[in-house]
Parts: sequence; structure tokens; C-alpha cells
Amino acid sequence: MEEQISNNGEKPFLSRGCNQPPRLQYHNESGYAHGCSKLDSYDWLKDIVLPESQLKFDCIEVRFKNSRKDFYRIPEGMWFHAGDIVAVEASPGHDIGIVTLTGEVVRIQMHRKRINPASEEMKKVYRKARISDIEKWISVVAQEDQTMHRARRIASRIGLKMKINDVEYQGDGTKAIFYYTADERVDFRELIKVLAENFKVRIEMRQIGVRQESGRLGGIGTCGRELCCSTWLTDFRSVSTNMARVQQLSPNPQKLAGQCSKLKCCLGYEYEVYLDALKHFPNNEIILKTKKGEAVHQKTDIFNQIMWYSYVADPNNLLAIPVEKVSEIIEQNSRGNYPDKLEDFAKIKEQKVDFENVVGQDDLRRFDRGDEISVVI
Repeated sequence: MEEQISNNGEKPFLSRGCNQPPRLQYHNESGYAHGCSKLDSYDWLKDIVLPESQLKFDCIEVRFKNSRKDFYRIPEGMWFHAGDIVAVEASPGHDIGIVTLTGEVVRIQMHRKRINPASEEMKKVYRKARISDIEKWISVVAQEDQTMHRARRIASRIGLKMKINDVEYQGDGTKAIFYYTADERVDFRELIKVLAENFKVRIEMRQIGVRQESGRLGGIGTCGRELCCSTWLTDFRSVSTNMARVQQLSPNPQKLAGQCSKLKCCLGYEYEVYLDALKHFPNNEIILKTKKGEAVHQKTDIFNQIMWYSYVADPNNLLAIPVEKVSEIIEQNSRGNYPDKLEDFAKIKEQKVDFENVVGQDDLRRFDRGDEISVVI
């Protein structure tokens, strides 16, 4: 029986954080965790022994497909381990998921996500999944790709301007969630009727954003690595052009946009570091005044603590001035004192050289000079 289940293939279960198809034993931590999976969780409290008077926390974290996770209450007298396949409460019927966290770390996770453990709306864990539950789960998971492609053809035939990105079947096969993206509001009432007639399940439509779509589809980023959103990133924060401006990046949409056509999430990784570093920099809009002339800011090297200035009358010559020297010049200007010249404070002088056409390859009439070599065959 176990060999038959393992032969169904690994691909459908990669989206559920599994590095192998489900086995029929109950303790599956080695097979369902600790890979490049954004659904994986590390229990950093597992080696800490609780006081004897403290009861074990009666909730667990369960993962499903892609980034979907939820918390469930454990029935009295039962206990689970990370990697166990469990049957949990759903509406309607039951769903099948994999336990990711147990114990006190779940309490911290619920507090971080502002979920009340004492709420009566908390769903329950029914049991560890039986062999029949796992067999049914594997069979419906194997249908998800085929269902998604059929649903796309149906939506196209109806004429709806939407894209169905993913399908997730409930563990008991009675319900399917269709994830889609659309630029405008979509009336999919007719689509739900057609899908229900074709697939004989309860249909739920759930709209997602383009960032979530990229996370589900996956791909390779401009850095040469797998997309962050498809490997580990689950919390999508807003990214603004100000983040690129603070990091002195060129405002080129083609370089700043990711595969989702939105600004890259990695623009926010070092944003706080740049903000903290810029606190010690003077205002770059202040004009430095010297006896030689006024100088304006051109660019900033944040981590080398250097600001580049050029004279208004000579913009091609850039001077690299340390931050503390710039602050000193600004302070002198505020008191009415003007240094002789910026060169006295500069560490580096950069000379901009205009491009010279020494080869003549950009001359459209270069072949009209009559000095080409003729070859006669």
C-alpha cells in the first residue's frame, strides 16, 4: 500500500512543503520539513523543558498548500509532533494538513498574528489522518493541475477577464479553492455554476495579488536565485520608490521591477540600514559656499561616508569630501565664513572626460572616403 502511494509522484506535494510523497507512518518530520520551503518553521523552544505545573499549550500550527497556514485546537488526551498528517475541521467536511509547530512557540506565533487562543471560533483537530484519509488526499492533490487548466479554458470560453493561478482541493475532496488575479472586478457567478457542474465539488473563488501569484508560480530573479516569494518570503510589505531613492539606486523601472511587475521586495531588505546611516549626513540640498565659488551636491557614497560636490561653474569636476568636512563647511557658512576652495577638503578629485571618437565608427559617411581596400575575385 505504501509503495503504491509513493509512486504517485513528488511534484504535487512540493507546494505543500514536502520533499517526498506522504508515507503511511505517523511521524514524518524528516520527510516534510527542513528544505528550501517557506512553509517550514523552526521550533526554537523545543529543547526547553516546561515547569511541571504548566500544562502543554493545546493549539498547533498546521500547513496546507503554498502559504496557507492555520491554528487548530487539540482535543483533550491527544498530542501531535511536527510532521504528523492530521485531519482538521473545515467547512464543510474535513481537511488534511501537516503539523508544523507544537508547544509554547505556537502561543507566541498566535500572539504575533493577533489570534486569541481562547476564542470559541478556533477550529479543532479531529484525529491523526487514517490510511483512507491519506489515500483520498493524494488522489485529489494529483487532480489540481488538471483542474486548473480546465478551469482556465472554461473562464476563457465564458469571456471573463481573469487568470486562474492555482487550485487547492480540500483533503476530503468536497471543496476546491480557485485562486485568481484580475485587473478589474469580475462577476464569476456563472463561472462558479459551470465549475461546480464540471468538477462536482463546492467552489470557492479567492482573489490574490500579483506578488502572491509570483510566489505560487516561482521563477528565477535577476540575482540568479529563486524568487524570494516562492522560497521563504511570506510577509509581503509595501515597497515604494523612496526606498530606491534612499539607497542611491538609479530610477530605472526595468531594473527595479520584479517578475510580478511590481517593485522588487529586496529593495526593503537594506532600507533600514541606509536610513540609519543617513542620520549622520547633512542635508544634501545645502549649497557649499567658498571664495572660489558655490558647490552643489552630485552624489553620495553612504558606507564610505563621502559626499561628492562640484562647482556650479565647473560641473564636470567632482570632489569627494568626507561627511565631517561637509558639516564643518556648512557650519562655517552659517557663521559667514567661506573657505578658500573645496580642494583643501577633498579626498579624491574625479575628472569627467567627454567621449572622444578616436576610431570614427559612429560616422555614417566613414565608408565614403575612398580609402577602403577593394578585393577582386
